[in-house]
Amino acid sequence: MRDAILEKLYEIEKDNNVTVLFAIESGSRAWGFHSPDSDYDVRFVYMHQKDWYLSIEDRQDFIDLPVNKVFDVNGYDIRKMLKFFRSTNGKIYEWIQSPIIYKSYGDFLPAIKNLVDQYYSPKAGIHHYLGLTKNTLENDLKGDEVKLKKYFYALRPVLAAYWIALKNECPPMEFDQLRTLVTDDLLNENINRLLKKKIEVDEKFLIVPNKIVHQFIEDTFAYCDVHAKTLQSKLTDVTALNQLFRKTIGL
Repeated sequence: MRDAILEKLYEIEKDNNVTVLFAIESGSRAWGFHSPDSDYDVRFVYMHQKDWYLSIEDRQDFIDLPVNKVFDVNGYDIRKMLKFFRSTNGKIYEWIQSPIIYKSYGDFLPAIKNLVDQYYSPKAGIHHYLGLTKNTLENDLKGDEVKLKKYFYALRPVLAAYWIALKNECPPMEFDQLRTLVTDDLLNENINRLLKKKIEVDEKFLIVPNKIVHQFIEDTFAYCDVHAKTLQSKLTDVTALNQLFRKTIGL
């Protein structure tokens, strides 16, 4: 499968006359709780030749491939990605932490990682994860039966928000790292039981709601929601990102 993904990335570069700076896995396979039928969520950042940027015209700054049952592949131009990085777009900070790297060109990926502490805004970050948690709680975890995977789509972001609340820093992407914050034995036993089942069944598998896990999600969400109101916005200078952009494209 890795070879197939690398072939797709090569085709993207050839068809669009771009260079992929890095490509990673961004979904459940990278988070650490994929199902047997989970697709491959490949995300990438690319750059054009430098003359492409020397224009007053607005140009398309993303590439999407048609989604199928196996692949979900899309990416951003470097300038768009750096704008998102500056504003603490949560998914961008996850992309650069992914444990599954399909391709890395030059030193762009390590260079952007070195800027995380300078640019990450805990306030923006915690609101991102609280939004994901709230959406899943309200739309996917109600009723007599719920999709098993949705518990992890709530657990991961609420633990990320909790990480920010406790440590005031960018949270890790991987679920195993986030759940080190869970210290209750009974809760951990319930999470382990759900996780074991999750990696055995398909994406549509339904379960009766787990009251212990559900209560933890709601309680942690409430705690983080209150904490978020105490955080201040982080204003950052764009100089370092401009320097990285210009160096990468060769200006």
